[in-house]
Parts: sequence; structure tokens; C-alpha cells
Amino acid sequence: MRKFVIAAGAVAAVAFGGAAVAQTSPAAFQQGPVYYGNLGYSQLDQSDGDLGAITGRFGAKFNPNFGVEGEVSVGVKDDDFRIGTVDGSIKHEYDAAAYVVGTLPINDQFELFARGGYGTTKIKAEAGGLSREADGTSWNYGAGANFYFDAENGVRGDWTRRDFTDSDAGEVDVYSLSYVRRF
Repeated sequence: MRKFVIAAGAVAAVAFGGAAVAQTSPAAFQQGPVYYGNLGYSQLDQSDGDLGAITGRFGAKFNPNFGVEGEVSVGVKDDDFRIGTVDGSIKHEYDAAAYVVGTLPINDQFELFARGGYGTTKIKAEAGGLSREADGTSWNYGAGANFYFDAENGVRGDWTRRDFTDSDAGEVDVYSLSYVRRF
């Protein structure tokens, strides 16, 4: 379902891509980096449960094809479970990561990007009055697309895989949909 939403967003962005609007031009990069921020919802799909988070990012593009960004998420949706007669829940406490971002502008409104970086995540599980926290570091990589309505405002859809460095921690797929603001 989440992959479908991201794909549908990308198709819609291409469909609306014919309308001409102003966007940051390569000449804007001669005065320094172009900065952006975004805020949205992220769905974390893992073997232990599906969790939700509010995600904020801040980035700088140094030219039309290269930039960096930082990301912070705070959990807002837990996953409840039951083992026999004991109820429990898994909670996403937070995560933070830094990325290198490569961008491929398709037209004035639409761009594709790929990113790779490193991050940390903290998860908390509670059941039967007991609590356990786990935090781990991960190598992260992913791809997505930005669609801009005008020179400053847009939407972003992306997928990121978190490969945790601890051998038994596994991996998590994160699907995000965000509002983007350039300044």
C-alpha cells in the first residue's frame, strides 16, 4: 500500500509537470547553497511491527545535483500486540540521521533523488509491566521524488532502507510523505 501511495504521487507529479512555474534555477546556486526543510509522516515497516513517526528534515543543495540533509523523527504511532493473555506495545522513541543526496532534475517542477547516510534509532517494547529499550545504528539508503507547486512549496515521497549494524537487529523500510519548503 505504501509503495502504491508513493508511486501514485510520482505519477501525479509527472502528470502535473506540464504546467510552467518558477523554480530555483542553476544561477541561484552561484550565490550559495539552496536550503530546504520538510515535515511529514513516516511509516516504519519492520518484522516486529509497523510504527509511525513525524519526520523533519533540513538540507542544503550545493548545486542542482548534490546536497546533504539531516533528519529527525519522533514516534507517534505504536504497534500493539498480545502474547497469550499479556498485552504489549512497541514504540518508536526517536531516530536521527545524516545523508548525502544526489538529485536528478526532470523538469522545473519534478526531481528524483537518491540518498545514503548513517543514523541511530531507539525503540521501546513494553509487555506485562516489563519494559526494554533498544537503540542501534544503521547504514541508510533510499530514493524518492520531489514535486514543487511553485518556487518554494512542494511535496516529497521517499523510501529509505535502514540496515542496522548489529547483526541480529535486521532492517527497516521507511516510507515518507512530506511537505517541502525551500528558502
